[in-house]
Amino acid sequence: MNETPQPPEPGATSGPPGGEAYPLSFDVPYPDRDLNRVSTGFRVFAAIPIAVVLAVVGGGVGWGPVRYGSAAGILFIPALLMILFRQKYPRWWFDWNRELLRFSNRVGAYLLLLDDRYPSTDEQQYVRLELEYPNVASDLNRWLPLVKWFLAIPHYVVLLFLDIGVLFAVIGAWFAILFTGRYPRAIFDFVVGVMRWSNRVAAYAFVLVTDRYPPFRLAP
Repeated sequence: MNETPQPPEPGATSGPPGGEAYPLSFDVPYPDRDLNRVSTGFRVFAAIPIAVVLAVVGGGVGWGPVRYGSAAGILFIPALLMILFRQKYPRWWFDWNRELLRFSNRVGAYLLLLDDRYPSTDEQQYVRLELEYPNVASDLNRWLPLVKWFLAIPHYVVLLFLDIGVLFAVIGAWFAILFTGRYPRAIFDFVVGVMRWSNRVAAYAFVLVTDRYPPFRLAP
């Protein structure tokens, strides 16, 4: 049985950015072009139909299951029980969770003005999210899913403050796009970094595909 990984000590780092890749990768390419100002100006209203679809399918709107109640659509309890008692993670459950994450992130990226193309319900489009399918018997500790949500509490606290920063950053980006047509690169990278961080926490604590504790960083 694998040893139970522990969260890092306060102030500890999670390894250099150039180290081993985390089992979840996330990116949104920077739109090096003028964005649609009309679409940006009325984004909240334009996103209502696709947000309703996401709410029906996934139980909420956000960019990961620790966001805005979107955990409802993630197969968390069933996956936990299968890992605990059978040491299995059915592939179709994994595919469902991955595709729901992708869809949720597309809607989230659209609401955060990262692109002006309307979110698709099935195509990846501009959001790049990949998960590594785990070999449960060798990669996962069968007991750890019982406490992962608790071990991730430090991340919830940090992400709460980062979300406040994202709110103000996106308001600034909204004005910048309306006046210049461009999303400021520094703000773009910050927003994508927070989304990446959130998705790593989701992969660890709710999607349960890895026992590696998420790094405390925005970068890949």
